[in-house]
Amino acid sequence: MDGVIVDSHPAHRLAWKEFLRSLGKEVTDTELDFVLDGRKRRDILFHFLGPLTEPRLEEYGRLKDELFWRAAPEAVPVPGVFEFIERISRVGIAMAVATSASASRTRSILDSLGLLRHFRTIVTGDEVREGKPDPAIYRLACHRLDCPPQAAVAIEDAASGVRAAKSAGLKCVGMAVHQPREKLTAAGADYVLQDFLGLSLDEFHSLMGMRLDGVRQP
Repeated sequence: MDGVIVDSHPAHRLAWKEFLRSLGKEVTDTELDFVLDGRKRRDILFHFLGPLTEPRLEEYGRLKDELFWRAAPEAVPVPGVFEFIERISRVGIAMAVATSASASRTRSILDSLGLLRHFRTIVTGDEVREGKPDPAIYRLACHRLDCPPQAAVAIEDAASGVRAAKSAGLKCVGMAVHQPREKLTAAGADYVLQDFLGLSLDEFHSLMGMRLDGVRQP
């Protein structure tokens, strides 16, 4: 979701910086790059603050989310994503969201954008033990779609997400919104795009070396 459907990274950066500052920890912009790599919130908290108890994780998670929603007006859709999702939906290709974000934030954002109805299933960081680059989240998404991984394509904006998708057996398109094209390619992305503007399903499948047998283009 983050960085592929909605460009929420500036809001996340601001929220994490303010949150850590409230605890007396100043971080540089370079250090904050860690939060943009598809990590679960728990992993980010451990990275910056060390081991925490479950009650403290919940408390800090709520505080960070409050700061995120204050900054949320800065989150905007990735160019062309609405039209691309509509094209996929119209031809009946099943879609899933596989995100490290929490279930509540994921559903709130997709609902506010009017996109929730397009996804057959949503898998969030709350439902897997290990976050990306572990492949569990993509394996679960494919299982719920009743789709073999080799017949699926993931779209990822983070190197850890690319590695998760490829480890699960999916093809993967990198979305170079905030991470360099070279970093996504090095992580294993089969192709890298800048946005979805003007992208047809024929072109997308062609990039992946896949066919749209029996699917009529809108």
